[in-house]
Amino acid sequence: MWKHYTAILALMVVLLPTRPLRAQVSVQDTLTRPLPAKWSLQDCLDYAIKNNITINTLRLSQRSADQDLLLAKAGVQPDLTGNASENLNFQKGINSTGGYGSRRLTESGNYGLSSAVTLYQGGYIRNNIREKQLLQQTAGLDILQEENDITLNVTQAFLNILLAKENIVYFQDLLNTSQSQVQQAQQKYDAGTIALKDLAELQAQTANDKYSLVTAINTHRQNVISLKILLQLSSELSFEVQEPDTLIAKNLVTSLSETQQEALASRPEMKISDKQVDIARVDLQLARSGYLPTLQGTGSIGASHSGGDPGILQQLDNTFYQQIGLTLSIPIFNRRVTKTSVEKAKIQVEQTELDRKSTRNNLSLTVEQAYVNVENAQGQYDASVEQLQYAKESYRIAGEQLKVGAVTTVDYLLQRNLYTQAYQQYIQAKYNAALTIRIYDFYRGVPIKL
Repeated sequence: MWKHYTAILALMVVLLPTRPLRAQVSVQDTLTRPLPAKWSLQDCLDYAIKNNITINTLRLSQRSADQDLLLAKAGVQPDLTGNASENLNFQKGINSTGGYGSRRLTESGNYGLSSAVTLYQGGYIRNNIREKQLLQQTAGLDILQEENDITLNVTQAFLNILLAKENIVYFQDLLNTSQSQVQQAQQKYDAGTIALKDLAELQAQTANDKYSLVTAINTHRQNVISLKILLQLSSELSFEVQEPDTLIAKNLVTSLSETQQEALASRPEMKISDKQVDIARVDLQLARSGYLPTLQGTGSIGASHSGGDPGILQQLDNTFYQQIGLTLSIPIFNRRVTKTSVEKAKIQVEQTELDRKSTRNNLSLTVEQAYVNVENAQGQYDASVEQLQYAKESYRIAGEQLKVGAVTTVDYLLQRNLYTQAYQQYIQAKYNAALTIRIYDFYRGVPIKL
């Protein structure tokens, strides 16, 4: 009896599904490098692209698309299923006289392997693989598009911080100058050489400069918070940007038509639209495969035994069988399911072609808008440089005249305010020009650098 059980268990072990042993390699995340004391633009871009949650979510989607592709490719392979059953029966048996004898324990079992492979399915397997390849490529392009968006957002936020820092330095200098002038005016007032009105006007200007400095500091803090949100950094983390040695505000502007052609050829949003059209066309072929027959090859082997004589091993040998066959399935009528799928797939092809046309038009217009922004920004920058030059000289002259009493305090403060306004316009124009030229070049594939 135990010999019989040993033989059964041995056969069941043979029929159990097996898989090759693989070395288990633990995947360890690379250690994150220490955060920089001062963040350059490139540090911000690298950190954002690596740690942004949206981008990492898209990376997970790409990994899922990789698995879908592997599954589709496995469709050309045969499957293999093993089955085994073993039963113990305790009941009375029929004796030679036709009656029932004493109860006895008998065992019975069935064991087998079966396999099937699809030989032809109207091109479904081939087209399914092609579709999963396109979806995998689209997932990669989705990541690139999101990286482009975060690059532009981080660059703008970074330049806003630089602009705010320059404003802080400028308003601090103005405040220092105002305070010095108030001290001098106080001495003159004590000596009786100027009126209280002149001293009060300078004191009011000093208070206004303090207000402007506080506003500039607050703007800088807000801009830092905006960039930390984009980088998804902790609010407790101390954060300071590294200013570039020089900031190029002007550069050679490539022609609009050339930039548009480069953008249409290289931008991920355009490639995504192309892939969507290809996917829709493959879906149409998949739907049409429902009209075609399916040919499947099958095969199986097996054996069984039941209690009694001869022994189990002999019964398994006697009942061992092998089977091979072909199964052809021909669709005849499925209540319009296939036809509806085909017609809806055709509609989807037309829709994706319209979407691609819309994406192309929108991208061309976006590049044109970027081109207009560059021209306007550089024109404003040139004008602001000239305006600042004249306003600065007028302010210098007014300051010299104020010292000798050749100009009233009101006239001096007027020239000072004109200079302040000109400097503010210059700073704004400089950073706006720097941003717009980098955005425009980015559309033709030039990496953003300061």
